[in-house]
Amino acid sequence: MSVVAGVDFGTQSVRVSLFDGERGRLGSGTGDYPVHRRAGDPDHASQSHADHMRALVEAMGRAIAAAGIDGRTVEALAIDTTGSTVVPVGEGLEPLDDYYLWCDHRAWREADQITRAAQESGLDALRWSGGTFLAEFGLSKLFHWLRTRPEQRPRFVTALEHCDLVAAVLCGITDPAEVPRSICAMGHKWMWVESRGGLPPEDFLAGLDPALAGVRDRIAGRFARSDSLAGTLCGVWADRLGLRAGIPIPVGSLDAHWDAIGAGIGLGDVVNVIGTSTCVMAISESDEPIPGVCGVVPGSIHPSYAGIEAGLSAAGDLFESIARRAGASLADLSRAIAGYRSGQTGLLRLVWDHGDRTILGDPHLRGAAFGWGLAHTAADELFAAMEGTAYQTRIILERMAEHGVPVRRVINAGGIPRKGEVINRVYANVLGAPVLVPEQDTTSLGSAIFAFLAAGTFRTVEEAQQALCPSYRTYEPDPAGSAACERLYAWYRSLYTAMGREDSEPVSLGALLPALRREAAAAASLG
Repeated sequence: MSVVAGVDFGTQSVRVSLFDGERGRLGSGTGDYPVHRRAGDPDHASQSHADHMRALVEAMGRAIAAAGIDGRTVEALAIDTTGSTVVPVGEGLEPLDDYYLWCDHRAWREADQITRAAQESGLDALRWSGGTFLAEFGLSKLFHWLRTRPEQRPRFVTALEHCDLVAAVLCGITDPAEVPRSICAMGHKWMWVESRGGLPPEDFLAGLDPALAGVRDRIAGRFARSDSLAGTLCGVWADRLGLRAGIPIPVGSLDAHWDAIGAGIGLGDVVNVIGTSTCVMAISESDEPIPGVCGVVPGSIHPSYAGIEAGLSAAGDLFESIARRAGASLADLSRAIAGYRSGQTGLLRLVWDHGDRTILGDPHLRGAAFGWGLAHTAADELFAAMEGTAYQTRIILERMAEHGVPVRRVINAGGIPRKGEVINRVYANVLGAPVLVPEQDTTSLGSAIFAFLAAGTFRTVEEAQQALCPSYRTYEPDPAGSAACERLYAWYRSLYTAMGREDSEPVSLGALLPALRREAAAAASLG
């Protein structure tokens, strides 16, 4: 059976896993790289392309050593990355600056301007981005770079998503016309709608700012799904990685979308990829847009279905920030909440600490908590924040269901659900449904599946999933906890709208704090 490499670029490291089509994962290796932040500018988050490629070489070497194989036996390589993680490039696709990392929010002004202009002009493509264009999206980030780097504009050739630049570099592609463009990244993050002619028209872009004039023609290349090839591994990078030149590399994708494939997603499933942020993924036979959702893109997750992406701007980052403020470790706080019951903290926590990605799409929102008392601890806040992420996820799932997306199974994937049981019990109670968690690590499994398709080992995604995806552990809701969450969710939903929109209807809050006290007392009475 063939061996392939699945490459997953995360927020702080790249992981390479080598898989055998029959035996599964043979070995893995990681390489780290820093996130560049700036004091006084919480919106700034950037990374170096050179750091990424150095880390890839390190991770591949470690994976080959861990697997105990000759790297020249690897038959294909596939890459997923964070997104929208964007870099402007010059001649030969050389980066002109650091990447705008996915969580960089510097472009919030540009995103607001794009949204307003699209709404005023009736630009139909905005509906496929949920009705609001976000600072996390690629077109906003390119707009910000062009606006704030006028001295660099003469050198600007095009801009690339991280997944597309890495694929191009590994394939030895330097001509912008030959660049592979992932329709996953372009559809979800650039307002690229295939049925509407691709990117927004030139008159719309140039009307936003003269800096965007001509950009549409510069975002050229081969737009394709991940069942198509980006190219083959060039000799230079084959030598650096210890692989064989000429092996196929499919068009790349965004990490959460392939994480969903690795978690076994099928029609009727929702996969919550819970890591630094949360991506809520589904596939559908319909490509009708859904208000407030970060894109409905045919072929973006599974080549044969429309991919639906939503999510939260912070999850793991939020939990880490609570621990950091308390001067504690997240591991210690997580152990402290192991026996917590739903509602017992008497807190209701809105989780907008890094803004709202879905449904409101507002990066300016900030977190809030109700019910504080002198005895509350950081562990209490952590548990309430986990409940808050689950409540917000339920809001997203209900919006999907309202627009015809069936939710028959909920799968929690990503790093956090496998590290502890608490968050999965919380989600089961809040959603009032069983939550499935893969029994084994699925990081980079999705990329490996597309590498196997490129190598011809499996004919379909489903065939590869059946052979490689792990079984699940199931977390059932408990009746008392689920009933408490149902009552608290009514409050959360009201607050979500009332505090998240300036034009919202007033909500009476006089009964909120007594309700939180009652839920805490009821949970305490259960022992």
